[in-house]
Amino acid sequence: MLVACLLVPGAVRAALPTPDFSLEWRHSIEHTRWQENYTITDGRIAVTRARIEGMGAGMDTGEGAHFDGSGWTWKPSIAPLPEIVLTLSPYTADYRLCAGGQCRSLYEWARVKPGSTDVVTLRPCSAPVSR
Repeated sequence: MLVACLLVPGAVRAALPTPDFSLEWRHSIEHTRWQENYTITDGRIAVTRARIEGMGAGMDTGEGAHFDGSGWTWKPSIAPLPEIVLTLSPYTADYRLCAGGQCRSLYEWARVKPGSTDVVTLRPCSAPVSR
């Protein structure tokens, strides 16, 4: 089974427990929540759903978005990605990463010092075999 591995330059730090995961963060200017759901399919990362609390600076909804009373939801029409590259910074809020019923900060998943500046890459990989 393919899942997403979290890489910090030079090392694999973690493998997610399932091929499906979500990322949440707060927009650095608007301070509204943004969420994207993903799945690993055919060796790539496919975005299956996006949701934002409100529109603002660089935060437009995609085609077919609907408002549910607290935010806008839609299915982005982008091709599956080979990887997702995220930057952790002490100047912006942390990401929240959820997979297999476990939700933690990206700092915690990637096992890097909270408040540090790091680049974390999510890339499809084979799930480790439990023994």
